[in-house]
Amino acid sequence: MGSALSDMGSALPDAGPRTRSSGHPVVALTIAGSDPSGGAGIQADLKTFAALGGYGCAVLTGLTAQSTTGVTRVLPVPADMVTAQLETLFADVAVDAVKIGMTTNAAVARAVAGALRALRSAGRAPFVVLDPVMIATSGDRLLAPDAEAVLRDELVPLADLVTPNLPEAAALLGVEQARDAAEAADQARALLGLGARFALVKGGHLASAESVDHLAGPALGHGSAAGPVLGPGPGSDGVVALTAPRVPTRNTHGTGCTLSSACAVLRPRHDDWEPAVRAAKDYLTATLRAADDLVIGGTGTAPGPWRGHGPVHHGLSPV
Repeated sequence: MGSALSDMGSALPDAGPRTRSSGHPVVALTIAGSDPSGGAGIQADLKTFAALGGYGCAVLTGLTAQSTTGVTRVLPVPADMVTAQLETLFADVAVDAVKIGMTTNAAVARAVAGALRALRSAGRAPFVVLDPVMIATSGDRLLAPDAEAVLRDELVPLADLVTPNLPEAAALLGVEQARDAAEAADQARALLGLGARFALVKGGHLASAESVDHLAGPALGHGSAAGPVLGPGPGSDGVVALTAPRVPTRNTHGTGCTLSSACAVLRPRHDDWEPAVRAAKDYLTATLRAADDLVIGGTGTAPGPWRGHGPVHHGLSPV
């Protein structure tokens, strides 16, 4: 079969120079791990890209054995194979946006950083969203401790947008977890000092009637509809609060993956990060509202009551 396909390919005429029109679908790449339950990781990312009109590519960094109830095993992809995937893809496909999720260990994180630096040296600069995945919704660790420094020192400076939750933001900054909105806003601004151009600190862990995330970046809070949270900081960096109703559902598996991949695929269609992040948050809220229509988890062979968190419903029309 392989030789037949090779013969078929060699018979095709040279397509010549190839360009894409301005109306082409956004080509978005996820660099992340696999979730066999389909709610998180590359599966969630690719569903999100498709739902929002993008064309999804994927580079695998690790395999997980997980379900809606938790993670039982993580198997990293060898770093040289991650590099090979990225180099092969970048040599052939022009990528508009990159979402980085689980990097599993220090070697893989360095491989991702090296490939992105090489891509920029070649004159290509896709938007980069870093979701610094460290711990799953279930509480299971997804990143080796030795990789946290690489994440902070090598990947964050390459990110146009970094999207940590409260525990991840605290870990990156080496501080206590934010206890309220004001501290979350402070930490969003502090993340810019690590090299990210914009930082979105997700407030899902705060006890409040609304879901409030804090977006920090250049010129934010100057005439924004949301208004400044703490006003502009040093230079022109400001913070805006992005609010949405808190959806009462236990189906929250993969929310961080969904939001970050939505930010990535939507950014090329917007003039700046704030409108792209707002649209991504609207999409996430819609997937949460529709999540109870799915019945994923608790229907298998495991005995006893279900104690998991089902996935959000990615299969929606674009917002």
